Amino acid sequence: MSRYLYFFALLCTLVACQEVSFPEPQPRGIEAAREIPAPLRGQYLARESNGSGGDTITVEAWGYHLRDKDDKDWLGQGRLSDSLVLKAHQNYYFVNFRSGDQWVLRVIKRLPNGDLHFMGLDVEDNENRKTLLKKLSKYGPVKEIKRDQDTYYQINPSAAQLMEIIKEGHFKKETLERIGN
Repeated sequence: MSRYLYFFALLCTLVACQEVSFPEPQPRGIEAAREIPAPLRGQYLARESNGSGGDTITVEAWGYHLRDKDDKDWLGQGRLSDSLVLKAHQNYYFVNFRSGDQWVLRVIKRLPNGDLHFMGLDVEDNENRKTLLKKLSKYGPVKEIKRDQDTYYQINPSAAQLMEIIKEGHFKKETLERIGN
């Protein structure tokens, strides 16, 4: 798995991966944002695991772009569209990436100091996957879907159930440090 959850969604297009997915953008029944809300816009640093500098994410009204620690823009960008959908619900932001006919979810929580918790459901590790999928099955069936070299574990929780999954701590958190406007 990639060091950063945000980059992981991009890597899935290049290598085989395993993801929890959804049949539609989450949370169900919540309208998609037309632009990134002002409180999320700015520059963020994703530090290396040893605490040194890492990649920079710049969030703008239209989407985001990534630069590596050498300030190279090879990591790409994402624009709000029919394949990148942002929703807001109960002080969380839900970033939905379309991958074929599946939707992969990342959840953002803005912290009081402006930093972001960037969260995803980690199923790359075998032991963690079995435990997590068992816990997720209490919210409905978990469908295993294979596409080429990718495996998706699709769930379809209600908005209330999705909030329970988040509050129960099933999402792995990475902190993105706010470094500028």
